[in-house]
Amino acid sequence: MVEQMWRAVGVFRLVTLGYAAVLILRDHGRYAHPLGGLLALAVMAAWSVLATVAYARPSARRPWLVGADVAVAAALILATRLVDTAARIDHGAATLPVSWAAASVLACAVAGGPWAGFAGAAAVSAADLLERQALPRNTFNGIVLLLIAGTVGGHVVRLVLRAEAALDRAARQEAATAERQRIARDIHDSVLQVLALVSVRGRELGGEAAELGRLAGEQEVALRSLVATSPTPPTDGRVDVRTLLEPLAGDRVTVSCPAHAVLLPEAPARALAAATGEALDNVRRHAGPDARAWLLLDDEGEAVAVSVRDDGVGFEDGRLARAAEAGRLGVAQSIVGRIRELDGEASVTSAPGRGTEVELRVPRTLRNEVEHHRR
Repeated sequence: MVEQMWRAVGVFRLVTLGYAAVLILRDHGRYAHPLGGLLALAVMAAWSVLATVAYARPSARRPWLVGADVAVAAALILATRLVDTAARIDHGAATLPVSWAAASVLACAVAGGPWAGFAGAAAVSAADLLERQALPRNTFNGIVLLLIAGTVGGHVVRLVLRAEAALDRAARQEAATAERQRIARDIHDSVLQVLALVSVRGRELGGEAAELGRLAGEQEVALRSLVATSPTPPTDGRVDVRTLLEPLAGDRVTVSCPAHAVLLPEAPARALAAATGEALDNVRRHAGPDARAWLLLDDEGEAVAVSVRDDGVGFEDGRLARAAEAGRLGVAQSIVGRIRELDGEASVTSAPGRGTEVELRVPRTLRNEVEHHRR
């Protein structure tokens, strides 16, 4: 859509160039310097070709080019006093570029939005006032129309860009949903049926097979939750943390999340989910075969918090410190380390026979980003 707007600016420039050419060729005999009118027409023609070709390439749409576009238009307006007679100007004769100068205002609007369009219109209008050295009714009306065109045109461009982005997100969401449904069908017809069979047969056999059956059952529940959850499109590069944590639910894991989306930038969101997954893995490995776990996601406004609590066997105070000294850095690196790298807070509380609670808290704005904005 934006490309079509740039093409429209190019078409407007060429059409208004033709109109200016007709007026200059008609009136050049009345000018104080007839050759100056033809020279101005040549400059307009050359710049029209150069600008149209340049604006056709996204990489060439630099602020300096848009500024030069406005400068050329203003210079041609001011050149009218050097070419035309004072009597014709005083009687309201058109400037040399006529409406061709408005093409630079439209370029400003498309390139930078309403404020850029307004600024371009103001610059061209100032040149018109300097050339006229008065403010007759037709000049005033032209200036008002130019300011409106620049501002409204820029606003329309912004609306089009937002609509285009929304359409792109909707298309991506539809494609992701379709792919997810296809994968869900394939998984349901193969992996889920195998896990269900292993779960049932393992429990029937008992012993070590029962433990395998229990694990297979948990994976079946988690996988069903994963394929059943609709993908949430990212918002400005952010991810709904709920979509990362809800699939962790299982027979012995209860997940509680707010009803509304809990958004974090993608990298911190995935790191928080990974640390939470490690905490649940520790419950499965160390809390005991009958331990249950409860996962709670909380949106605190400036931060996002996750707590993982279990009713397992727990452990004595100082065990994690001794494990770290012995080189076993599972909790220190995979849980605490991950969260502290995000400028967050992580704590592990436990006692023998009273279970374990892991609390994770990640700020929505990282400290290094804040410092970067301050600089």
